[in-house]
Amino acid sequence: MDLKPIGKPVNLLVKLSEDILPSPEALLVTGITPQKVAADGISEPEFAKFLNEEVFLPNTTTVGFNNIRFDDEFIRHLLWRNFYDPYEWAYSDGRSRWDMLDVSRLVRALRPDGINWPVDKNGKPTNNLEALAKINKLEHIHSHDALSDVEALIALTRLIKSRRPEMFQYLFDIRSKKEIARLVNLDEPQLFVYASGRYDSDNEKTTVALPVAPGRREGTLLAYDMRADITEVNTGEQLPVKELAYNRCPAVLPLNAIKDEKTWRRINLDLKTVQSNLKKLQDNRGLLDQVIATWNDRPDWPAAEDVEGQLYDSFTPDADKSKIFAVRSANAEDLADLHPSFIDERLPELLFRYKARNFPQSLSEAEAEKWEEYRAAKLGRELPGYMNRLAQLAISSTSTDSQFLLEEIQLWVESIAPISD
Repeated sequence: MDLKPIGKPVNLLVKLSEDILPSPEALLVTGITPQKVAADGISEPEFAKFLNEEVFLPNTTTVGFNNIRFDDEFIRHLLWRNFYDPYEWAYSDGRSRWDMLDVSRLVRALRPDGINWPVDKNGKPTNNLEALAKINKLEHIHSHDALSDVEALIALTRLIKSRRPEMFQYLFDIRSKKEIARLVNLDEPQLFVYASGRYDSDNEKTTVALPVAPGRREGTLLAYDMRADITEVNTGEQLPVKELAYNRCPAVLPLNAIKDEKTWRRINLDLKTVQSNLKKLQDNRGLLDQVIATWNDRPDWPAAEDVEGQLYDSFTPDADKSKIFAVRSANAEDLADLHPSFIDERLPELLFRYKARNFPQSLSEAEAEKWEEYRAAKLGRELPGYMNRLAQLAISSTSTDSQFLLEEIQLWVESIAPISD
């Protein structure tokens, strides 16, 4: 809690499966080749075990920078396809999570003094970790290197805690969905300050909002942006409502956190406008109902066709949990003879891919043929567009380092491409 590193840092690479084409744009940023990952990396099951046994310890809080929307999704899907519970790491045994990106946004909007805040090349406010580290002279030697990013995050967190200890502690204390629901709820709806990436950077990503209706998903509500005059809202345009999820550590504060006119000006809003729009909301409930109905009528995200993307389709039945444990506890020899009768219809295909990627020696002859057919079909769909991207990048990325990386990627692709008859 004093933000002092405990023990030695750990920086791991995870091997790529031979049905995966790595993003060339990402590799040009990180400089990490598939060959290096293959040589120095550990397998996904080993990494999932490391996370559960060494990182997500009881009574710890997992913190990142935009992790709620980005890293945490990767973690859940990693655990899902490697037969670990995809959710318990974030809440059981006193565990929790937090995200410093929205905390940084809210501190910048309401209490910016004592911290340097960067702008982008167009002069607009930006809360990029690399830019924040640079302008505040925080150690950040290799941006987009996992360990270097973590060190920069620790330094930034330490800076915010030292400059704004009360706000830091308050936001940390309300990170749980239970505490968020005490401040933001529909039983006693109150105006609150809300920082989110969905809001405009010209307004420091911050607004005053009001809870107005349940969200479409359990544990969510719709927050109305009090910048908007309900009598002027066109339901054919972008709606002034946003879904707030209690379990996503939203950066929220009571309205009285805005202490002075200078802060109101910084977020390009004023109390008079908020109060006027609040009265119009109260006097025009029918218009608000139209906005809510339009929001709720939006099409759902298309359902994932592939089993690895179907994590959120449903929870796995309790009856399958002992079988899931048996899978992740088994070695290659055990897996060859392990044929669990899963209730969850997604799990047999997940088990097949788990074996093929990580324990190919456990596959029967028929399974090995099925895996090669799967790889051939998947890579056959993806390779034409992928090779076009590589060719375009070879033209636009002319540095020696970039050309070397692109050549390495091409060699990797050739090494995993299915053999044609």
